[in-house]
Amino acid sequence: MSKSRGTISDEAFERVATGLVEALERGTEAWPLPEPPMSDPDFPAIPPTSPHALFEQGLGILSIDRGMFDRHLNTVVDLIVPHRMNLTDDPFEVHQKWLRRRMDEVAHRLLFHIATDWLAQAFDPHAPNTDRWWLSIALVNGLATTPHGQPVHQGYHLVESIALAERPGTWHTQPEAGPQHMDWNPHAVVPRMASTVVAHERGVEAARWLLERLEGGDLDRRLLLLEWVRLLLERPPLIEPLGLRDILLRRAADPVAEVANRVTLCLAKAIEGDREFGHQLALRLHEREETLVQRAMADVLTRLFRRLTWDALPLLDDMLASEDEGVLAAASATVGDVKYLDKDQWADRLRQLVDHPLAIVRRNLVPNLREYVEFDPADRRGLFFALWQDGDEVVRIRLRELLLRMEEVAPEHFANQIKALADANANLEPLWEPMMLRHPERCEAWKTWLQGNGEPPSHQLRPVHQSTMEAPEALPELDDALRSLDP
Repeated sequence: MSKSRGTISDEAFERVATGLVEALERGTEAWPLPEPPMSDPDFPAIPPTSPHALFEQGLGILSIDRGMFDRHLNTVVDLIVPHRMNLTDDPFEVHQKWLRRRMDEVAHRLLFHIATDWLAQAFDPHAPNTDRWWLSIALVNGLATTPHGQPVHQGYHLVESIALAERPGTWHTQPEAGPQHMDWNPHAVVPRMASTVVAHERGVEAARWLLERLEGGDLDRRLLLLEWVRLLLERPPLIEPLGLRDILLRRAADPVAEVANRVTLCLAKAIEGDREFGHQLALRLHEREETLVQRAMADVLTRLFRRLTWDALPLLDDMLASEDEGVLAAASATVGDVKYLDKDQWADRLRQLVDHPLAIVRRNLVPNLREYVEFDPADRRGLFFALWQDGDEVVRIRLRELLLRMEEVAPEHFANQIKALADANANLEPLWEPMMLRHPERCEAWKTWLQGNGEPPSHQLRPVHQSTMEAPEALPELDDALRSLDP
């Protein structure tokens, strides 16, 4: 072992030993610990007599199994060091100063690797180690302190492994073969296999104990709990055993708005799993008056429309009556989803929002006008005229670009709109100026038609090239090729 490697290893070991005791102290505040899901009938599990005895046992195992520590240290260093060196370089020598400045992060990752190693030994199907179980469950509980980083990603996998009573990394289902696999058959018709994940009765009890500890903890632990719940919702067989629905309902009523805000991220999956429960959860969140929660609900409103359909309509109407600019901006951008339920109600809501005093609301209406023209070519509600007369420059620019594009692809609709605008004595100069630069002859033709002379320009479709899958005998001239691409 090189000198630099030995120095880093010794310093990391001291940090890990200190962090291990601190994590075990936090993890054993709730005593006693849950029973191990797996045990050897010939060797009954003997629970630790006190938290202090568990600390001594953990430090003793860490000191004796130094090889395990060095193996995990190599893994952590390979993961976090910048890969700007030769493959033959020793990262402990090249990045010694860099590692020493980040020794806390190295020690934190090492503790999670050690917890994973101990949990794997506790779930050994041939010889489950119950001593490692007490250490691992207390260590995971003690390390679950922040709603970001390793506690979210690695901690989630550990709690899921506990619920399944399987060693971490061994219980994943077999993925379906795709085009990137050698055994993929594009013509095969195979029924989609259901998930083989099966909750373990005693493992679920231990996992619920861990989730309850987080739910009864401080703000960071409750936020971490919801990060775990959001990931656990991807495993339908675990939703009911772990009581995730009850957790979401309780946290939706959390006194801290930031916690309820995280619950909104779970709404889509909750509705997919149980529509009635998801609707109940959405209503409970919708009742909260905090601006943070209201904005979060407005952000997920599109996903609610896709899953709740008509039940999401009252939520939209309440958000459109909000006084918060952020809520109004997100809700008005979601009005377009109403057209999938009822086109008339969608058009009526657009007309109601045309005169809204907030500019961002009126700006969000313009993308809906393309489908609105197809639905109501006569524009009986007068949306185009109202928006064209709008004093907001962004609304005018967006509407002008829409009309210019409409003139190219649907001249008949364009004719109806400019005729209506001209009859209402609207100023069309902002439309003619860019059109004169792009298509001067068509612009003059439209002006002549509006004056009652001549016919409106017709739409000229460009021929679409059909490939013969063969090389042409002669290539076209560059100018001809560019001219064919010119709109």
